Amino acid sequence: MTLKETFEAAVAQSKQLSSRPDNETLLKLYSLYKQATDGNAPDDGPSNPFDIIGKAKHNAWKKLQGLASEDAMQQYIDLYNQLKG
Repeated sequence: MTLKETFEAAVAQSKQLSSRPDNETLLKLYSLYKQATDGNAPDDGPSNPFDIIGKAKHNAWKKLQGLASEDAMQQYIDLYNQLKG
């Protein structure tokens, strides 16, 4: 299996975890996924000042600025493997 195939399998299986991860872990999964699939976050986050969740997601993604797509995929896979036990 290639890294991309392993990543895509981890993404699909992460939606079926037996218990829901905490919010910090969910943000980490989200940001690693976005970095792996879309690259660096745009400079501007959500414009709605009341979009707290959107801002948190953008900030988490922004912290991964410069991380290579392959590295983000591997980190996502590693985190998923920790979560599934």
